[in-house]
Amino acid sequence: MGATQRQYDLLAIIFVFLMAIVLEYRESFSLLEDETLSYRQLLRTHYGDPMMTAPPKDVVIIYTDEAFYTDYGRYPLTRVDLSTLILRLEQMGASVVGVNMILDFKSAYGEDPTLEGALQEAGNVLMVSTAEFRNDRYQSVNRSISRFDDYTSSGYSNISSNSVIRETIVRLRFYPEIVEDENEWPFAVQAVANHLEEEPEYADHILYIGDIEVPLDQFWDLYIDYPYLKDLGGGRIAKLHEEIGISASDILFVDDEEELEELAFLVEGKIALIGEVAEVAHDEFETPVGNVYGVEIIANTIGTILNSGPLQPASFLVETIIALLMMAFFILTRQIRRPGPLYGLSVGVLALYIGIAVALYIMLGYVLSMSYLLMASILAIAVITAKFYIAEMRQKAQIRDAFGQYLSPKVVADLVKDPEKLALGGEEREMTAFFSDIAKFSSFSEKMTPTELVNVLNDYLTAMCNIIVTTEGTIDKFEGDAIIAFWGAPAIQEDHARRTCESALDMRNQLAPLGELWAAKNYPAISVRMGINSGPMVVGNMGSAQRMDYTIMGDAVNLAARLEGANKAYGSGIMISESTYQLTQEHVDVRLLDTIRVVGKSEPVTVYELMERKGQTAGPTADLVHHYEKAHQLYQARNFGDAAEAFKLCMSIDPEDGPSQTFLARCSEYAESPPSPDWDGVFELEDKG
Repeated sequence: MGATQRQYDLLAIIFVFLMAIVLEYRESFSLLEDETLSYRQLLRTHYGDPMMTAPPKDVVIIYTDEAFYTDYGRYPLTRVDLSTLILRLEQMGASVVGVNMILDFKSAYGEDPTLEGALQEAGNVLMVSTAEFRNDRYQSVNRSISRFDDYTSSGYSNISSNSVIRETIVRLRFYPEIVEDENEWPFAVQAVANHLEEEPEYADHILYIGDIEVPLDQFWDLYIDYPYLKDLGGGRIAKLHEEIGISASDILFVDDEEELEELAFLVEGKIALIGEVAEVAHDEFETPVGNVYGVEIIANTIGTILNSGPLQPASFLVETIIALLMMAFFILTRQIRRPGPLYGLSVGVLALYIGIAVALYIMLGYVLSMSYLLMASILAIAVITAKFYIAEMRQKAQIRDAFGQYLSPKVVADLVKDPEKLALGGEEREMTAFFSDIAKFSSFSEKMTPTELVNVLNDYLTAMCNIIVTTEGTIDKFEGDAIIAFWGAPAIQEDHARRTCESALDMRNQLAPLGELWAAKNYPAISVRMGINSGPMVVGNMGSAQRMDYTIMGDAVNLAARLEGANKAYGSGIMISESTYQLTQEHVDVRLLDTIRVVGKSEPVTVYELMERKGQTAGPTADLVHHYEKAHQLYQARNFGDAAEAFKLCMSIDPEDGPSQTFLARCSEYAESPPSPDWDGVFELEDKG
C-alpha cells in the first residue's frame, strides 16, 4: 500500500494518457479538437501551399441572394425558373448541375411537369437529399418526389457539427450504412463521381473515385480543406460565391443567347451548384473561415475531394505511439525536483509538439490530434506538480520537526526554503566545531536519583541549547551529558568562529544561575569543559536513505573533541585552537595555555583559554591574566624557577586557577629535571581527557 501511495503520480499519468488514447479514438471531446482544427485551418489558408489553398477551380456556384430576390420580386425561386436555370447551365456545358434545394413535396402551382421535363432533358442533374436519423441511428433517406428522382441522381447533405456545443463545420461525415442500404452517397461525393463519370467506392477508411483516393478518419470523416478567401478590407472577408460564383440573375434574366455563350467559359466542364446565399434562407454555418453558406460548404468539400483529400488524418497507431512517447516523457519528468526546470521543460515539449502538429497541418495537410494529448499533458503536469508540492510540504514539515528544536527559526526557514542543503552527502566548508562535557559526571550523577539526574540534565541541556540556537548554531547531537554543535552550516556564516566563542562564554555564564537553582534543591554544583576548533570540515546528511543525521566530520572536528578533553590536563574551562583564535582575536580575550600534541595527532597545536568578550576581562581575573602571561613567558624562556614563583603569585590571586596549578607543578618538575636542550616547548598529552 505504501509503495502504491508513493507511485500515485506514476499511476495517474499512465491513466490520463491511456484515457486520452481511448477518448481520442472515440472522439469524446470533438468541440476542443475541432477548435484546434479551426485555428490550424486558418493558418493553412494564409501560409500553406497556394495551389492547395486556392478556391476550387472545377466548381461554380449559381447563387440567389438578396439582390436577386429584389429583382425577382418573390421568394423562393419557382420550379419553372429553376427549370430554366438547369437547362441553361446544361446548355453552357456544366458537367454536373447540382441543386441544393429539397424538393420532397409536390408544387401547389402545377410547376412539377415543367421541372420534370427539364430534369429529363438535362440528364446531368444531381438533387440533394437528407438522411434521417433517430437517436444517432440511421433510419432512411428523404429524396425528392419520385417524378424528379426518376431522372436525377441524388446525394445526402447532412451538414452538421461533430460537437453538440458548438456548430463549427470542419468535417464531412460519410455513412457506410447509407451506401449499403440505399446506395446513397454524400452530395459532394456523388457530384465528383458524376463529374468524373466514375462510381465511388470505399475500403479501409479510404474513399475511391476513379484515380482519386481520399483518406477518412476512424469515424469515416472527411476533413474539409477550406480555401483562402480575399480580404476585402474593413474587416470583411470575401465569400466563396463571390470568388467562384455567378448570380442566378445573370443566367435567368438573359434573353440573348449570345450573352449565355459569353458566360459559358465560367461554367463549361465544371460542377454547377445552384444554391441560396440569402439570409432569409437560414442556410448559413460556422466554419474555420467564418460563416459560410451550405452551398459553399458543398463546393469546398467537392474541391477537397478533387484534390484527393489533402488533409490526411494520422492513423490511430501513430496517435497512440505519440501519446505513449509523451507519457514516457512526463514519467521521466517526475525525477525533476525543482518546479522551474520542470515547468520549463514540460512547456517546451508541449510547445514543440504544438509547433510540429501545426507545421505538419499547414505544410503537408497531416492531421495530428492535439486537444486530447494537450489535456492529458496538462493533467500530468498538474499531478506531478501536486506531488511536488505535497512532497515539499511534507519535507518542510519534516525539516521543522527534525531541526526546529536544535536550530534557530531563521536557519530552519533557510533549510525549508532550500532543502537541497540537506541532501544525503556532504560538502567541505570552513566551520567551527564545539564540544562540551560535564566534568566528573560520574561522581556528579551518583549523588542524585535517576529522576533527579534526568531533570538536571534537561534543565542544563535546554539552557545550553537555547544559547546555541540563539546564535544560529546547529546542534549535532547529545551524547549523555555531552553537547556537540557547530557553526557555519547549513547557513553560511562568515563569523562562525566568533559566534561559537560568544556562545561558549554565554553558556559558561549561564552555569551560575543554574547552580543557584540546583543548590536550592541540594544538587551538587557542576563545571563544564568546552573545546572549540575552526577549520575545514565535511558537513551534511550522513547515514542511509532511511535514516540520516545532519552532522560534521573531519580532522578539525576530532581536534575540537580533543581540546574539550585537554581542559582536564590544564584545569581550564574553554579551550580554543590557534585557528579559532586567529579568526576571533579582535573579538575575544584569551590567555595562552600551551603548545600541545594531542593523542592521535602528530602536528602540535597552540591552544588558548577563552576568557571573555574583547575588553571585558576585569577585576581580579584581569590581574590574574596579567601575572599569568608574565609567568608563562618565563616558562617559555626555560626560567622554570622564576616561573614557578610567578605562578605562585597567580595562585595567590585565585587559588583555584587550573592553568596556574598545572604550570606550577610542571615548573617544579622541570626545575629538578630540565627538558633536553632541543626542547621545542610542545607538551605531549598522554590521554584523550
